[in-house]
Amino acid sequence: MKTTPAQCPFGADQPASTPPLPLHPVGAWPPGPPAGVTGWGLLRRMAGDLLGTLDGWRREYGGLVHLRIWPEHQVVVTEPELVRELLVQHHDALIRWERAVHVFAQIHGHSVLTSEGAPWRVKRQALQPAFAPREVQAFVPDIADAAAGAFARWRGGEKDWPVENGFTSLGMDVILRMLFSSAIDADARLAERAVHDVVVAGNGEMYWPVTPPDWMPWKRAKREGKRVLRELIGRHVQARLATPREHWPEDLLARLLALHLDNPHAWPLQAVRDECMTTFLAGHETAAATLTWWAWCMADNPAAQAAAQAEVDGVLQGRVPTAQDLTALPHVTRSLQETLRLYPAAPLLLTRRSTRPITLGGWQLPARTMFSVPLQLMHHDPRWFPEPLAFRPERFAGDAPAIPRGAWMPLGTGPRVCLGQHLAMTEMTVIAAMFLQRFTAAVPAGMAPPRPAFAITQRPATPLRLHLTART
Repeated sequence: MKTTPAQCPFGADQPASTPPLPLHPVGAWPPGPPAGVTGWGLLRRMAGDLLGTLDGWRREYGGLVHLRIWPEHQVVVTEPELVRELLVQHHDALIRWERAVHVFAQIHGHSVLTSEGAPWRVKRQALQPAFAPREVQAFVPDIADAAAGAFARWRGGEKDWPVENGFTSLGMDVILRMLFSSAIDADARLAERAVHDVVVAGNGEMYWPVTPPDWMPWKRAKREGKRVLRELIGRHVQARLATPREHWPEDLLARLLALHLDNPHAWPLQAVRDECMTTFLAGHETAAATLTWWAWCMADNPAAQAAAQAEVDGVLQGRVPTAQDLTALPHVTRSLQETLRLYPAAPLLLTRRSTRPITLGGWQLPARTMFSVPLQLMHHDPRWFPEPLAFRPERFAGDAPAIPRGAWMPLGTGPRVCLGQHLAMTEMTVIAAMFLQRFTAAVPAGMAPPRPAFAITQRPATPLRLHLTART
């Protein structure tokens, strides 16, 4: 199936021009569910089942759904062409939802994730070279070394092996190596718990009108998680600064500190720490969540798993993968792409707000309109993906019917597409190939399919455990 080019799988190139739609009058809104006096009842419905509720409204009202939730006007966009129009053509008229930015900034500081406008552009341009495909390839040996060490500790023959915990620890090891050239240790185990606690707390606070201070007694877990993560990053930064620059390893921290030393005014040490925090959290969580769901898809689809294993065996012949091998593993790549379609790590993009009036799909929408983009609803739309809940990696084969642009974009699109997109795909491909070399996964007898739970990222509601058999 034809998708965006392989060199930029979540690319932000301009869409082809299409004839303009007839304009609705100013002040008119797209159709949507009755809001009542305040619309707060809509919030209650979404709180019970966010994606299910949005999907019902999409089916009833179409690809643009207006929600009047006092004091806001929100438009839910699920039509691929309109999503790209919003995020690509109108990107300079959008900012991220202020409440989400406030919550994230408590952990991430003023990193590229939480910045807007000129500060964001400066950070993005400075960081982009470190995440380019050629630079990312240099990390393949570190990823493979971490995976080999982790899988050596996994036990084949276990009928109830905690694969989710295993991939989470492996993801932590990989990001520590790429960011700090540091292998996993006891501190990393504490960091795993800290990441969980701050993510859960952040998701809960996202929908509060205000954020109570962290010294409140019931926020102890969040408070402790923030302390552990900040101290972990602070120790690595200080240790590196105490080392002569000519002895620094070529990792992401070295590149960030080079920005600081070259321009300390634009890149103070706090900015370096903030970017380390964002790279650490985002780089660890997205890969771990996706690999967890991928393992489930492999276990639940033995034929797809066998095809990917045969490909890995034929290409690698038992050796560790290199950067040059990755393009020779299309079955593995397609299995990851299909996993990202079924279970995007972030099924709902951060809500945007318009800073000026824009026209979208013929609707003239005023400044301060909020826009939500539920990626998973587009990924599960039967118009673009027949039998949308079936795991079918062949959708992404080169000779498959083309996927409409914008219908599949698991890490976003436009200028704010995920900075670590190439890094994530490289990491997951290496780990998936090495897993397939060593294990065959199966669903334990009597196990029901895992239920997704959404807390900023999407994970199984209960930690995933699978039956693993070691391969000879």
